[in-house]
Amino acid sequence: MNATFRQDLAEINELLTQTAGYASDFLQQMNELPVSGMLPAFPASLLPEKGIGTAAALELFDNKYGDHLTGNAGPRYFGFVTGGVTPAALAGDWLAGTFDMNPGDKTAVSYTIESETLHLLKQLFNIPEDFLGCFVSGATMSNFTALATARQWLGIQQGVDVGEEGAVALKEVTILSGTPHSSIGKALSMLGLGRNALVKLPVLPEREAVDVAALKAWITAHPAQPFIYVANAGTVNTVDFDDIAAIVALKKEHHFWLHIDAAFGGFAAVSPRYKHLLNGWEGADSITIDAHKWLNVPYDSAMVFTRHPLLQLSVFQNAGAAYLGDPEANFNYINYAPENSRRLRSLPAWFSLKAYGAEGYRDMVETNIRLAQQLGERLAKSERFHLLAPVRLCVVCFTLNHSQRMLQEHVNLFLQKLVKRGVVYVTPTNYKGTPAIRAALVNWRTTDQDIDKVVAELETVAAEIADLSAIVDNN
Repeated sequence: MNATFRQDLAEINELLTQTAGYASDFLQQMNELPVSGMLPAFPASLLPEKGIGTAAALELFDNKYGDHLTGNAGPRYFGFVTGGVTPAALAGDWLAGTFDMNPGDKTAVSYTIESETLHLLKQLFNIPEDFLGCFVSGATMSNFTALATARQWLGIQQGVDVGEEGAVALKEVTILSGTPHSSIGKALSMLGLGRNALVKLPVLPEREAVDVAALKAWITAHPAQPFIYVANAGTVNTVDFDDIAAIVALKKEHHFWLHIDAAFGGFAAVSPRYKHLLNGWEGADSITIDAHKWLNVPYDSAMVFTRHPLLQLSVFQNAGAAYLGDPEANFNYINYAPENSRRLRSLPAWFSLKAYGAEGYRDMVETNIRLAQQLGERLAKSERFHLLAPVRLCVVCFTLNHSQRMLQEHVNLFLQKLVKRGVVYVTPTNYKGTPAIRAALVNWRTTDQDIDKVVAELETVAAEIADLSAIVDNN
């Protein structure tokens, strides 16, 4: 054994204590850490010929990067849709790294842990037990897996086996949606179907939800043509929901695959107040839900649920790999999703679900929604901001109350200043042609006090932008 390996092994308890202490110090500062910052240009690094050991590596890391760590998992990081990491999920994640088990090994308990966790998740979301669940790396891969299975279904409608013959064997491919997430186009590109196969249908006035009448009209104009429909259960800008019940009713009369992208909107299912937004989703063919969003487990983790395991198997099976066994005779998750080798992603979710239960997640979801609504109300009352859409769930979509002529430049400057100050992080977007800003609240740590800090910070920076704008106009 290499001498450095041997030394680290001998000192493993002390090394773990040091690492835990470093992590604890970081977590204790989380609420006060800047959530963003301007990074310096780091010098190029050289690979050492002789290693320095774990303790020295930890010290080197702290010296080089420690002052630049930010609170991306903290209570005022409203960028993207990023959950924090619950204490229970953190414990599970550390143990997942410690055990280093591949859940594809059916002789190990990791396989049982994954199966149980998926069963718990179906209870949390009230998804029928006959759906097959699989862990994947994120919502993008969940959408990819679901659409790959839908592609197989589409091939069967045309008398071809896409898994064997490839996407080139398909005669006609149409995917419909109202306001699809960018990952849908990415998945279609990876699947060889092409982004141009995606047809965007009209949405309701002042909404991002599809106009179901437009979907009906398309079906009427294309009688008996099988297609894939991607329903949105929580759009990026305004968390708008398609009328899933109406689309499921259409599905009973017409021939199409229904995939629901519920990356974070699926968490409406945990709340009696909001679960009606998902009415009928048990009638879908496939569902995407992201775990490192509102489940608040570490990156990277998501789930895909489908009611067609045999189609999924025909896409993702490891055919001809004797050491993996017969994929048809011996169920194994590696034959139903893209990855063979993967970490035990289910363990952080298992810990968090057991630690906090349905009540804990219900409280977190409802609190985040209440705080998002509070933020929206305060911005709507401000003279400096304009709320662009109702706060339907956990995202606030707004812009500066400036003239349209220079709005994009002012929004860019506003966001640059926010990043530099580091109190709150929000992201740019564009809503129906208007340069906009979005804040996504899905973190278990966020409180009313954080909303106070955020509003004060937004007002302060907006005032600075207004003063600069006045100076430019006067000149």
